[in-house]
Amino acid sequence: MLSKRIIPCLDVKDGRTVKGTNFVNLRDAGDIVELALRYCEQGADELVFLDIAASSDNRATRREWVKNISRAINIPFTVGGGISSVRDVELLMECGADKISINSAALARPELISELSYAFGAQCVVVAVDARKEKDGHWYTYVKGGRVSTGIKLYDWIKQACDRGAGEILFTSMDHDGTHSGYALEPLSVITKMVDVPVIASGGAGKVEDFYDAFAIGGVQAALAAGLFHFGQLTIPQVKQYLKDKGIEIRL
Repeated sequence: MLSKRIIPCLDVKDGRTVKGTNFVNLRDAGDIVELALRYCEQGADELVFLDIAASSDNRATRREWVKNISRAINIPFTVGGGISSVRDVELLMECGADKISINSAALARPELISELSYAFGAQCVVVAVDARKEKDGHWYTYVKGGRVSTGIKLYDWIKQACDRGAGEILFTSMDHDGTHSGYALEPLSVITKMVDVPVIASGGAGKVEDFYDAFAIGGVQAALAAGLFHFGQLTIPQVKQYLKDKGIEIRL
């Protein structure tokens, strides 16, 4: 059985870690390198870095930020934001990225997933999906840091992404983001049943029980959290010890 992963996430804007609620009302959460080093020392299984303004600003991820973090850590490092080509990924990997996360560019040009999967291997390609439930009862995907609705249904897009070569799905519920009300278990359950790649739960972690509830859905392989760790409500060792005590396979 594969160990479940606990993944802190750095949402970065103007060189600082930020965190909001439902993708808005961002507040400063600390220095990117200091937080990355803290999480590495606490036993994080991976680190995700998202340059959240890159797509909306129509620019590439700031590579100097990636370099600074990669020098400070020794755990797998996923980088996202403004990636739209094989060359973009080559440059980020030269800066220390182990995997990349694509979102807006993949929805604009789905063949990008296949191109990156072919060039670097599916295991390097994380397709991040930001979605919310609309009045019609369906979940729809959003791009540009959650600013723009695509009109594309969540499950249709995830199926297409996996068919095109996504090696992992990072699903964030915009409705749950920053609320500390728990992960969006209903769509997570649907997603894990329809794909055969690892699924990362994101958006809504508020207490140790929320991580357990996500992993109780058999196909969730990792749980991502941000503000909960940034502002000290919980530490990674606290979460891991709780999960171990509950019988979840975890790396301490």
